[in-house]
Amino acid sequence: MATAARKAPAKSKADSKSALTTPKPADFTKQQELDAYRGMLLIRRFEEKAGQLYGMGFIGGFCHLYIGQEAVVTGIKMALVEGDQMITAYRDHGHMLAMDMSPRGVMAELTGRRGGYSKGKGGSMHMFSKEKNFYGGHGIVGAQVSLGTGLAFANKYRGNKNVSVTYFGDGAANQGQVYESFNMASLWKLPVIYVIENNRYAMGTSVTRSSAETDFSHRGASFRIPGIKVDGMDVRAVKSASDMATEWCRSGNGPIILEMNTYRYRGHSMSDPAKYRSKEEVQKMRSEHDPIEQVKARLTEKKWASEDELKAVDKEVRDIVADAADFAQTDPEPDASELWTDITL
Repeated sequence: MATAARKAPAKSKADSKSALTTPKPADFTKQQELDAYRGMLLIRRFEEKAGQLYGMGFIGGFCHLYIGQEAVVTGIKMALVEGDQMITAYRDHGHMLAMDMSPRGVMAELTGRRGGYSKGKGGSMHMFSKEKNFYGGHGIVGAQVSLGTGLAFANKYRGNKNVSVTYFGDGAANQGQVYESFNMASLWKLPVIYVIENNRYAMGTSVTRSSAETDFSHRGASFRIPGIKVDGMDVRAVKSASDMATEWCRSGNGPIILEMNTYRYRGHSMSDPAKYRSKEEVQKMRSEHDPIEQVKARLTEKKWASEDELKAVDKEVRDIVADAADFAQTDPEPDASELWTDITL
């Protein structure tokens, strides 16, 4: 007996997710360009000063600098609204500053002082601000992905339309808990944006040597999570992709992945000499793709700001960072009794 030919299944909403494409870079206004310039410059100057303080012995433990990657967090923050959360790994100072956390408080935490966001007990990798909706840098590789997924679950449970922006790197993308989180987020349609900051080298190994799938925007395919690749060195491209991603999540479509192709100028941490790449490669990125210089060039070309005006912005930012550094070196260290607070025995 002949069997009837099977009818092709109708294309589901989940299947259509693969049709997402990277949007064009946003067309910034003068004010948006100036805001982006100042925001990225604050992160750059802060990190440069942190590197100096580390070399002088004021910062102990590990210190991971964000120099070169400033456009990612700056562009994403421009797309967020009140109540949206941010969580990341240990390269976290730039994320804190983008979330309007105090440079004094962040720098004081780096030097282990009372005025730090974690009272001097968390250091570079572990500080938080619930008031600013920043849920931490995290030292355990990939751990923040599950926590960020949990934040998204809370948003959906409360029905508040907020999104959780969860950052991790190309190295952490190979951790098992990342994929457990992907599965749950897709299954429950949680409003989470997974931002993979692909700076190419993880702790010191090129992605081409450590990852079978080097297109990280595809990492959620088996969970029906769409992903797009973004020029993470162009703040306009980041803003445009982030606008699309936040709208996707707020509309109830579930998670989305943004692969931010970016580049760190320094090593993985301050103790990393970064001998796994050439000086020429780093210099080429600095000279041709620097996120801050791109904005500066547009501002001057459009005559939206003069060289003197941009120098004035730089001076203002340097003064803020110098004040933070002074505070971080003179604020008292925490009392010994603090060893017993904020912990569960």
